[in-house]
Amino acid sequence: MLPTQSTLLTIIIGASVFALVFAVWLARWVLSRQRGKVEMQRISDAIQQGAEAFLARQYRTIALLAIVVAVVIYVGYAFLRRPNPSDPVSDPHLLALYVTVSFLLGALSSGIAGFVGMWTAVRANIRTAAAAMSSLNAALQVALRGGAVAGLFVVAMSLLGVGGLFAILTALTPTTMTPADWAPHIPFLIVGYGFGASFVALFAQLGGGIYTKAADVGADLVGKVEAGIPEDDPRNPAVIADLVGDNVGDCAGRGADLFESTAAENIGAMILGVFLYRYFGIPGILFPLVAGAIGLIASIIGVMTVKTREDADPMQALNRGFYVTATLSLFGFAGACRWLLGAPLQPAPDAWWHFLLCGMVGVLMSIAFLLITQYYTEYAYRPVKAIAEASQTGPATNIIQGIAVGLEATVLPVFAIGIAIVASYYLGRASGLVDSAGDPIGGLYGTAIATMGMLGTVGYVLAMDTFGPITDNAGGIIEMSQQPESVRAITDRLDAVGNTTKALTKGYAIGSAALAAFLLFSAYLDEVFNYTGRRVVVNIARPELFVAGLLGAMLVFWFSSLAIKAVGRAAYSVINEVRRQFREKPGIMQGTDSPDYGRCVDIVTIGALKEMVAPGVLVVAFPIAVGLAFKTIGLGAEAVAAFLMVATIAGILMAIFFNTGGGAWDNAKKYIETGVYGGKRSDTHKASVVGDTVGDPFKDTAGPSLHVLVKLLSTITLVLAPLFI
Repeated sequence: MLPTQSTLLTIIIGASVFALVFAVWLARWVLSRQRGKVEMQRISDAIQQGAEAFLARQYRTIALLAIVVAVVIYVGYAFLRRPNPSDPVSDPHLLALYVTVSFLLGALSSGIAGFVGMWTAVRANIRTAAAAMSSLNAALQVALRGGAVAGLFVVAMSLLGVGGLFAILTALTPTTMTPADWAPHIPFLIVGYGFGASFVALFAQLGGGIYTKAADVGADLVGKVEAGIPEDDPRNPAVIADLVGDNVGDCAGRGADLFESTAAENIGAMILGVFLYRYFGIPGILFPLVAGAIGLIASIIGVMTVKTREDADPMQALNRGFYVTATLSLFGFAGACRWLLGAPLQPAPDAWWHFLLCGMVGVLMSIAFLLITQYYTEYAYRPVKAIAEASQTGPATNIIQGIAVGLEATVLPVFAIGIAIVASYYLGRASGLVDSAGDPIGGLYGTAIATMGMLGTVGYVLAMDTFGPITDNAGGIIEMSQQPESVRAITDRLDAVGNTTKALTKGYAIGSAALAAFLLFSAYLDEVFNYTGRRVVVNIARPELFVAGLLGAMLVFWFSSLAIKAVGRAAYSVINEVRRQFREKPGIMQGTDSPDYGRCVDIVTIGALKEMVAPGVLVVAFPIAVGLAFKTIGLGAEAVAAFLMVATIAGILMAIFFNTGGGAWDNAKKYIETGVYGGKRSDTHKASVVGDTVGDPFKDTAGPSLHVLVKLLSTITLVLAPLFI
């Protein structure tokens, strides 16, 4: 017997609430740890104030932009389009209200998830530093559990938002329909939730990325290269801004990124489930949310199992936690497939285990992406060592080798993505689900299930990601407060692991973005079919559609250019300010005068908020302009599909290049700092710092923002598809 809709919604909402309560308990546990010495607390307080001030100002800017977009959505649905017989509700004003409210709720939920993660991280850093004064294991657990607050909040808020909206709309079932007849209409009414989440994620990731890299570039070029002082030296006026940037970019930005991943992908999979409603009923629509709830519980268990010995590698402990999470998630996934997909209304007895294999494909792809990213960004392997070796002959050869590594790093991920999509598609086709003509129809749902399998570990992966800035800040606090070398040795070990986890998370994020983009593209085609009754065929041999695709690829390059130039302009202001302070206050270098940290924080805050607007508005406006322009010649839906397809391909490849190349440059510098090729302050090291500085906007601004771009384009087209038809 199939479970009822109320049973499934109770499981989804119950698991989400439990995870939120557990996250609050974890936050209280972290906050109960010691805060260390007074001089450490002063530094931590400055980081906390800077991060919270930036995020408050950034969210005010995003809120104003979101209100403008909400008005556009409402006006477009209510007044600018003709009602369609396939509309989920017949009243255009009511339809506009549903989509607009879901957009605003998605934006609000994304903002809350990002803020909570950052709020915890800026309080966990000082407690990790204090814990490092007693043991490695204590510091590891404080940092990871602080990161887990972000991870659990992001996934739980996403599930609660989508599941809660579904439950609310179920309660608002029209009197002329039964709940069973109304349920397939609901996913089309809440597509705005994914768009709202993507909208906030783009600006959060872009603004945070500009902030963190402008501060980092300014601190590194003047501090390390020109003044010859170590990283996180308290004499560097930009050091607090640099530490603030770790939180607003890697915590709030990445949190919003993965929030929109789970929200948009769940809604896309639910839309595909609608077209199998006659087979699976409501379980086929709600399966993605149930799978997410299982992954959430698995992530909690995985986080709580992590511990290490004082002489062990902390990365091994984190890897064990990941494998525990992946294993539990997979077992739960198997149970969900058997329970929800094992008794279709029409005979297809083998469907459930075919879809289980699709989920396994997704899990294996996540592991493959982590291993590939590790190979290209850890200095134990050939690519990073080659960049370090090239640094011996100066910055130019370092940069040449780094670009080559970044370009090479696209090869294996493309094979992994291709194998995952094709394997899951054909496993779905072989499930036994057929249409009225006898043709197999389970392929696209198979790719959706693979995406759900990959996202089963997202809570734990985000905990590992936030672990990075927490340990980075902890190391900075120890260095700036001049604590014993033995303590710095512990924070250095954790910081090195944190750099690896941040790089791995970016690999995971782009892998999930690739699967999600294909899933959302398929959902867009199904939505157009739902409205028009015809299948969109993207024939790029048609000159109009070829041009639309070309515009999609161009947008990726244009956006990347704007993002990187934004870092350069903001960094220019920071560099000049740091130079001014060193020039006008010579006592800073002798330790007899104090730098003005606040001035650098203000400069970066203003610069980042100013520079994030143009690239973000471009990404939102451009696909709308393409759709409306090509609609005038009767090709709106087809042109948007071509635009979306080529932009997605270009965006994925560029993101891999930026992320991996930047990460490899960073770790080549760290490899030289271990003492090879002359070690710190050598000419080789200075060359590697230049390469790392070039890679900074690649890996922390343009690359992560492209993750969001490829999904934002999909969610925009999902929401506005009726306007292009």
